Amino acid sequence: MKFSEQWLRTWVNPDVSRDELVARLSMTGLEVDSVTPAAGEFSGVVVGEILSAEQHPDADKLRVCRVSNGSEEFQVVCGAPNARAGIKIPFAMVGAVLGEDFKIKKAKLRGVESFGMLCSAAELQISEDHDGLYELPQDAPVGQSVREYLGLDDAIIEVDLTPNRGDCLSIAGLAREVGANYGAAVTRVEVAPVAAVHDDVRPVELVAPEACPRYLGRVIRNVDLSRATPLWIVERLRRSDIRSIDAVVDITNYVMLELGQPMHAFDLAEIKGGIRVRLAEEGEKLVLLDGQEISLRADTLVIADHERPLAMAGIMGGEHSGVSENTRDLFLESAFFDTIAIAGKARGYSLHTDSSHRFERGVDWQLQREAMERATALILDVVGGEPGPIVEAAEQGALPTLKQITLRNERITQMLGMQMSEADVVGYLKGLGLGVSAQAEGQWQVDVPSHRFDISIEVDLIEELARLYGYNRLPVSAPTAALTLAGKPETRGELPALRRLLVARGYHEAITYSFIEPGLSKQFEPQIEPLALANPISSDMAVMRPSLWPGLSKAVQYNQNRQQGRVRLFESGQRFIPAAEGLQQEVMLSGIVTGSRQPEGWANGAEKIDFFDVKADVEAILAQSAAGVSFRFEPVEHPALHPGQSARILNGDEQVGLMGALHPQLVADLDLNGPVFVFELALAKICQGQLPRFEELSRYPEVRRDIALVVDRTVLAEDLLSCIRAEAGAYLKNLGLFDVYEGKGIDPHRKSMAIGLTLQDSSRTLTDDEVNAVMDRVLQSLEQGFNATLRK
Repeated sequence: MKFSEQWLRTWVNPDVSRDELVARLSMTGLEVDSVTPAAGEFSGVVVGEILSAEQHPDADKLRVCRVSNGSEEFQVVCGAPNARAGIKIPFAMVGAVLGEDFKIKKAKLRGVESFGMLCSAAELQISEDHDGLYELPQDAPVGQSVREYLGLDDAIIEVDLTPNRGDCLSIAGLAREVGANYGAAVTRVEVAPVAAVHDDVRPVELVAPEACPRYLGRVIRNVDLSRATPLWIVERLRRSDIRSIDAVVDITNYVMLELGQPMHAFDLAEIKGGIRVRLAEEGEKLVLLDGQEISLRADTLVIADHERPLAMAGIMGGEHSGVSENTRDLFLESAFFDTIAIAGKARGYSLHTDSSHRFERGVDWQLQREAMERATALILDVVGGEPGPIVEAAEQGALPTLKQITLRNERITQMLGMQMSEADVVGYLKGLGLGVSAQAEGQWQVDVPSHRFDISIEVDLIEELARLYGYNRLPVSAPTAALTLAGKPETRGELPALRRLLVARGYHEAITYSFIEPGLSKQFEPQIEPLALANPISSDMAVMRPSLWPGLSKAVQYNQNRQQGRVRLFESGQRFIPAAEGLQQEVMLSGIVTGSRQPEGWANGAEKIDFFDVKADVEAILAQSAAGVSFRFEPVEHPALHPGQSARILNGDEQVGLMGALHPQLVADLDLNGPVFVFELALAKICQGQLPRFEELSRYPEVRRDIALVVDRTVLAEDLLSCIRAEAGAYLKNLGLFDVYEGKGIDPHRKSMAIGLTLQDSSRTLTDDEVNAVMDRVLQSLEQGFNATLRK
């Protein structure tokens, strides 16, 4: 927020310099981003009046003006298109200095002498407007210094407020902070009720009271919008980075900056019937004040009459109902909108306004009547008019309530590490507008005012005390608590070890957003309704991810679009699954692979990665777990995976992960160069590591037996290997599938699977009879369980 230092000092004026004031604001949490002068450096510029303006004899675009400074008249040649008799303008006389070193001298332009210079706003660095002379009000005193007349010995201060400090988005809020910091008196503007002179009203109906629990309206008849906005309002708006539009709009903006209450004025003639505060109908059209037509969504709050929407509540008014030069009667609005109802709505339509900025952060819910009376009084002073009574519609049950908090001195000492005097505690809190009453020794009851919606618990009050006391003044001391080292089980696998493993296998770690686009979530997990954000950053980051695959897929797309053909990425992070018992947040380890099996090189082939390459990476991860070989892979159907190249990973009967190739249709929809393979593992279920232990190497020889089994095509290798492990017993040291054959010499409905068994005993050499007995048991069990026969 930008504001004028002079304006702030009309409310509160501590006896400190500008630099001290700025430093103090920053130290109390209202970070000052910039301090800039209200105008550039210049001297010798006075209010001048053009008495006459004649065409230059030798130049079509120049005029020869006769200018008065109140005591003398001067001839000045000027090229501004709006130079004309009767206007008052900044007049830089001979000897004036603009900027650092531009001195005005007597000159001759196309043969005509010129004694001075008539200035635009840009030449005085008041604004960037250089299209013509800066026209001053007709009551400007001729001959007075322009710097003095406009009050340009001022600074524009810009503060960067955190989202919880919406109470400081006004001069009133900033003055309250400054007053509390310096113990200075705050002179709040006096707002008296404006008496109604007629009974004309428009009925107000709150159709959505939870979103708008309070709405005030007032009819003001017979306004004269041909009258100009007073210069003091225009200047205060300009120094707050708001341009002047017309008197009524300027006054509503002025009240917003002064008190913190956004307001809006409607053309009464455009309101059909009464006011209805309701949610929009899906697809309803509204042309905004900026000229763009939008299609409203059903979750958008609107101000409507009985025929059509008039404005987006708390964001922007409609073009057809706005105030124009033809407006004679006004309907003035002052309302309280719930923060959640407004939050994110402006961004959803690619909008951001001063009004939405304030309502999203919170507006004082008791401020609406005061703002209405203040705006009414200013409108009557500037453009005249006849005010009617204020109509108020309120849903008391939906309005916020005032809070009472118990504050303890011992808690203050504990949190701040110092003893704060009771007088300071009471003084600081009362300076912020909080009510303080003693309950017991070292204990107070604090009444939180409606403008401090960010204070709800005791530590919030202690934070306020720390801010005002000064963070830099708080004592610094080392902790003295008895600290013990937490145990670290060696059987617990650690994520850093898995990261190093994947990096060693050629992967790069990626970090993607937890927020994704709703359509992308449906493409990967259509069976899961994702958690929608109440206030999304943008429409393509509106839901919490139910899987890490969407973010990794977008990362692959980004890399492939930049000619990176071989991509291997992994990520560890949470996924978010809504459930009946609440939101499940599970840490996952996911990966995505595409491109060639080996990096490009003269010794490497160009073979594409396949399912079993990725399966090997997953098995390497699982090998770090204590469960070891108990993990198994089973075919599975998943909407995001290829139906013939997908598997779920089980430990016993518990699923710990998924892997496979992305579905070809999904690859095409995401515009990826396939094939693309992915995996996702539940970290908590695979991180039970193995405790290393010493085991003597056997001095006795191994025995290797290979068997080629003919089984049905539907039989899984994992099932065969599990059966062999169960029957081979303790002698089995290694087991692996090394060949699968289908084709000539084999029944078309069956396949051959070659499996190698390595047997060994640690205390003696196994005899042929012992080995044969093990193999007989294995073959018998395979025959009974799978109708397996030895291939001949």
